[in-house]
Amino acid sequence: MSPESKKLFNVIILGVSFMFIFTAFQTCGNIAQTVITNLNNTDFHGSGYTSMSIIYGVFSASNLLSPSVVAIVGPQLSMVVSGIFYSLYIAVFIQPATWAFYTASVFIGIAAAVLWTAQGNCLTVNSDENTIGRNSGVFWALLQSSLFFGNLYIYFAWQGKTHISESDRRTVFIALTVISLVGTVLFFLIRKQEDTKAPEEEDSADETLGDSSSAQNKMTRAVAAFKKSIKLSFTKEILLLSVTTAYTGLELTFFSGVYGTCIGAVNRFGSEEKSLIGLSGIFIGVGEILGGGIFGLLSKNNRFGRNPVVMLGIVVHFIAFYLIFFNMPNDAPIAPMEGTDDVAYMMPSKEVAIFCSFLLGLGDSCFNTQLLSILGFLYSEDSAPAFAIFKFVQSICAAVAYFYSNYFLLQWQLLIMVVVGFFGTITFFTVEWEAAAAVGARGSDYSSI
Repeated sequence: MSPESKKLFNVIILGVSFMFIFTAFQTCGNIAQTVITNLNNTDFHGSGYTSMSIIYGVFSASNLLSPSVVAIVGPQLSMVVSGIFYSLYIAVFIQPATWAFYTASVFIGIAAAVLWTAQGNCLTVNSDENTIGRNSGVFWALLQSSLFFGNLYIYFAWQGKTHISESDRRTVFIALTVISLVGTVLFFLIRKQEDTKAPEEEDSADETLGDSSSAQNKMTRAVAAFKKSIKLSFTKEILLLSVTTAYTGLELTFFSGVYGTCIGAVNRFGSEEKSLIGLSGIFIGVGEILGGGIFGLLSKNNRFGRNPVVMLGIVVHFIAFYLIFFNMPNDAPIAPMEGTDDVAYMMPSKEVAIFCSFLLGLGDSCFNTQLLSILGFLYSEDSAPAFAIFKFVQSICAAVAYFYSNYFLLQWQLLIMVVVGFFGTITFFTVEWEAAAAVGARGSDYSSI
């Protein structure tokens, strides 16, 4: 197998591993608030929104140190250990206890920071400026396949159910825990960088991934990674991209947790309201997979760079927000266990609700594939710190969004995303134009990025 084939193999295994783990975790997040609502008349008194707020809050803070952890432990072992913590969080739902639920939320926040920093590092060292666009698309399409499989099961398993029984809950979460563990084991199939790097990449790869028996050398790398993260945080490009990244955190919260809860709370959907949560997740996944696949496969033929893809993403999201505003009752995100009988500006339509799910997924893939691509291109030598900053900003905004989702009506949540999304698109354009100018100045073929 050629070095290039080994690198592509690593990217595919990385994507498949994440697909299994996030089949479990994203399905868990999508149904958590609905399941918890059915538990709150018992001794359990947790909130899915609060849990997610804790996760993303800890996640954001942990990103400051995650490059140091990856530098010491290495990306492969970092992802394996992090995957185990994801499985433990999902397993809590098998027999929920409030203290275990919130404790697991803290630990998975730490694990998530390490997991995503290691992922960004692994993706970058297995790519170059000619393959980063393709590899970002391939990874994203595989990752977001997770939305399809888990939610397909939820759709059929919960068909016609208005109440989620203890047996239903245990069956689902035992299956999700096993799926998460399978994804964790698959990380062991990733070939070590020593086996895949080309000779000219050796120095930079060794600086990030190289094994050393000297504890002093590991600590030196850890301190260097931390300092590099702080230094990169204040560069012009990172500051501008942080606005775009902030938007992805807000809309991540909305499509992965809030929107499914809204659908499940609309009583006018009848006995299908709970199974529609699964169908919504499926169509979010279809949008994500379609976007990731198309933008990955077409990246080598894209002579206009990344801006058209991001423009498509914001237009698609604005259309989705407009339709959701008209279709969903304003109190749907914070409705009680009994749901809501309110009507927005039209009679709630299942077809419109599911179409909006597809649009949310498609728009999200536009933003995330291009952010992964531009970060991998601009910071090929500093991938771990750059991706840590990306996840720091995204997760802190997701934490804020999960917090206000407990209190804000739907119209205010949509308005916040519209404003931040508009400015995030402008700042991305600015960085992309400067990247294109820099590439043109050194005579590279920008269309291959």
